[in-house]
Amino acid sequence: QVVFALNQTLLQQESLRAGSFQIPYTTEDLIKHYNCGELSSIIFNHDTSQVPNFINATLPAHERVTAQEIDSYFRQELIYKRNERMGRRVKDLLEEHPEKSFFFAFGAGHFVGNNTVIDVLRREGYEVEHTPAGQAI
Repeated sequence: QVVFALNQTLLQQESLRAGSFQIPYTTEDLIKHYNCGELSSIIFNHDTSQVPNFINATLPAHERVTAQEIDSYFRQELIYKRNERMGRRVKDLLEEHPEKSFFFAFGAGHFVGNNTVIDVLRREGYEVEHTPAGQAI
């Protein structure tokens, strides 16, 4: 699986470099939507994740199964579980020190799609509001 993942990543990078493959979003798109608080799974779907996309329709069936297994593993381990841990740490700090103010900074990828840090906090009963760029806190 590791060799398969590395080969697929290299093939994808070669396609990007050759111009035969285009990423469906730009960094500017991410920044614009992040600033507007529009990071739902409708705008940022599977393809915008920071996990390489190994699933490719041109793969033989047995390799597509391998690609789906790797994709699922990466999403679970690198995104969802990490967001869960970070969200719980935020919750624990807020509950342990209710008299203090905190500022938490996370990479934009932790606010994109489903199972985000914000989703974790909302499930724990916290109200989370978007503060647009330039707005005073």
